[in-house]
Amino acid sequence: MTTTRLIACPIVDLLRSPEGPRDRQLLMGEGVEVADTPSPSSSGLTRGSRPDWIAVRATRDGYPGYLPQAALTGGTVTHRVSARATHLYPAPDFKAAERLSLSHGARLQVLSENGRFCETPQGYVPHAHLTPLGVPDTDPVTVAETYLGTPYLWGGNSSFGIDCSGLVQAGCLACGISCPGDSGPQEQSLGEPLSETAPLQRGDLLFWRGHVAWVSDPDTLLHANAHHMAVAYEPIRDAIARINAQGDGPVTSRKRLKGLS
Repeated sequence: MTTTRLIACPIVDLLRSPEGPRDRQLLMGEGVEVADTPSPSSSGLTRGSRPDWIAVRATRDGYPGYLPQAALTGGTVTHRVSARATHLYPAPDFKAAERLSLSHGARLQVLSENGRFCETPQGYVPHAHLTPLGVPDTDPVTVAETYLGTPYLWGGNSSFGIDCSGLVQAGCLACGISCPGDSGPQEQSLGEPLSETAPLQRGDLLFWRGHVAWVSDPDTLLHANAHHMAVAYEPIRDAIARINAQGDGPVTSRKRLKGLS
């Protein structure tokens, strides 16, 4: 048996093992499944060997890892941060000293609306920065463009730092499209294959070994990459040649998401 808990802090690393390397990140209000007992037979979830670490699976994609127990809380969520980032304020006042910064994709429970602000259990957030969970975006590339200039971060999942698969997942999840957390499973599960000669269009995906990029227009990619160390546009021909020249090989597949043709 498992229990669903929520992330209590603005952002937390999902670690491969207690105090191990970061695999992904989770944002405030995102859900995780936690084993009710330490039994290793409980859906593959087991408690960490140390009392301050706990094994979880992210509800957004089933990604397993370890978190500090202090990063978890209960409660419900009703809205998501749809702006690139926002602040939590201690009062409904733009001049109040902000309490915390939250990334695009963070989730909150809106208790009431107070003019330009929404009241949440953690504080006040500008109304314009929130969208109800039941209202999806319609263009994942437009969502990904929200992250333009965001620093590249291996395993990152926020507007403070993101990697290639995190950028693809952010666009998909905001549009209600199920999406794994890593580029390999994304290549296997997302969209329909395109032939090498099929014209590319906005919303298509190009995959390499260990990398993925959005097609912004027929000639341009948008991707989080270590070459620019940021989310950046790049001409498709230039990116294909550069990635091949640096030893990472050719494009391994071209995919088109369903419903975006």
